[in-house]
Amino acid sequence: MMNYLCIDLNRELPPVLALGAEQKNTVCLTRANQAFVSAPIGALNSPSAIEKFHQTVDSLQQELAVSPVAVAHDLHPDFYATRFAASLEIPAIGVQHHHAHIASVMAEQRVSGAVIGLALDGYGYGPTGEAWGGELLWLEGANMLRIGGLLPLPQPGGDKAALQPWRMALAVLSRLGRDNEVERRYGDRLHAGDIALLVRRGVHTPLSSSCGRLFDAAASLLGVCHENRLGMTSAAVQLQCLVRHPRVYAQGWRIVDGQLDLLPLFEFLLQCDARTGADYFHGTMIAALTDWVVQACSEYTVRKVLLAGGCYHNPFLRGGLFAGLAAEGLRVVLPARLSVDDSAISLGQAWVAAQHLAASVNGYQTGAGAPIGVTL
Repeated sequence: MMNYLCIDLNRELPPVLALGAEQKNTVCLTRANQAFVSAPIGALNSPSAIEKFHQTVDSLQQELAVSPVAVAHDLHPDFYATRFAASLEIPAIGVQHHHAHIASVMAEQRVSGAVIGLALDGYGYGPTGEAWGGELLWLEGANMLRIGGLLPLPQPGGDKAALQPWRMALAVLSRLGRDNEVERRYGDRLHAGDIALLVRRGVHTPLSSSCGRLFDAAASLLGVCHENRLGMTSAAVQLQCLVRHPRVYAQGWRIVDGQLDLLPLFEFLLQCDARTGADYFHGTMIAALTDWVVQACSEYTVRKVLLAGGCYHNPFLRGGLFAGLAAEGLRVVLPARLSVDDSAISLGQAWVAAQHLAASVNGYQTGAGAPIGVTL
C-alpha cells in the first residue's frame, strides 16, 4: 500500500487527478467527498523523480479503484506534469499556482463562502506568463479574482536571480535611483555593473511580484547572504535567524491601486546594520501585509483570510500576520494537516477542477492559457 493522506471534503465531487507542482511535487485524487494526497515526491527534474511520479499516479488510481474524469495541472507550459496532463485521454484543466495554494486551504479546512487569500512564495506562473509570488486573491467556490499583488520588481537574469540574491539587490537599488551605489556594494561581483545597466534598460529583467525575492534583496543589501548556495530559501532563512524583536518602520510601505509597494522600507534598510535591518524588515513587512489585507477585507466585505505559500515557513511572518489580522476581528485560516508550501498544490488543483466539473462549467482550458475560475 502506498502512503497518502486522506482529506475529508465538505462536499462530494467528481473524480479528478491533480498532478501538483514542479517542486515539492505531490499527486492528488478525489473520490466522492474525499481527497487523497500522496507523500511528497520531490522536484520533477530527474529520471528517478519522474519514475516515482508515474508510479504514484498509477498506484493512486489502482488502490482507490478510481478512474478520473479530468486531470488538473499547473499553468506552466514547460513543467513535466503539464506535458504529461496533455498526453492523457481525459480533459486537462489548468489551475493557476497561487489559486491552488489558497484553494488547498479551503479544501483541507472545509471553508465555504467568499475568502481573501494571501499567497506568498518564490514563484508561480501567472495566467499570461507573469512571474507571480506575492498575491492578494478573492475566492469563492472555485472562482478566483486577483485583487492585488506586490509591486513587481525586475528580476535580473530571470531564474538566476533566485540563486543569486545580489541580483535582486541591484534591482532594488535601481528602483530607488541609487545606481551609483552598485560599485561600492557589489563591485566584487562578476558583471555586476553590466547587470545593473541591463536593469536600467529593462533587458533580460522580467518583472516579478515574488515575496521570496524581496527576502533575497533584503538579505543581500544587509550583507547577510549574496548567494543561495544551500537552496533557494537560504538567504531568507539566514535573515530570519538574525531577528530578535520585529520592529515597524511606519513609513515603510504604500498601497496604490491594489499594489503593495515596499520600496520605502528598502530605502530605510540601506542605513541599517544586519540585525537591526532584519528586525525592521520582518516587522514592517508584517505590518504592511496586515494593512493591505485589512483594506481588501473591508472593500470586499469578507471576514475570512486564508494564508498559504512557502514564505509562511517563516515563523515571524506566519505568527505576526495571524496575530495582526486576528486583532482586526478577521478569521485567519492556515493549513493544519498539509504544509503551507508546494506539497499542498495538488489538493488545491483537484479542489478547483472538481468543483468546476460539478458545476458543469464548459470550455476547459489546457496548457498555458488562462485557467478556469480566474478573473484578471
